[in-house]
Amino acid sequence: QVQLAESGGGSVQAGDSLRLSCTVSGDLFWNYAMSWFRQKPGAKRECVAGISRSGVYTYFDDSVKGRFIISRDNGKSTVYLQMNSLKPEDTADYYCAAYAAGGMWIVETREYQFGYWGQGTQVTVSP
Repeated sequence: QVQLAESGGGSVQAGDSLRLSCTVSGDLFWNYAMSWFRQKPGAKRECVAGISRSGVYTYFDDSVKGRFIISRDNGKSTVYLQMNSLKPEDTADYYCAAYAAGGMWIVETREYQFGYWGQGTQVTVSP
């Protein structure tokens, strides 16, 4: 059974940085394209970043482009989201998700494609 465990959320001030981690167990991490989603209060879940199985291809939502970095360590079965220059509007619950991608280059952003999800970690950014 594939399980995703997130860590690294917290409460910070605007301009600070946080790094989220998500470790996958129960299957070969190499098989999965990984993405990070967030859900703000009263809003739908949205994809903010994604990374291919190879780690070469990435996606960033315009709202985080230039501030967030996604990376993966296949040896540690872990995907990271480095969040810099945080803004109050980044406040949300953040979720990692795994997609059993057929190709090494695929970056997935469509929520319905992801078969496995973490439990979520809260990020709060104060002005």
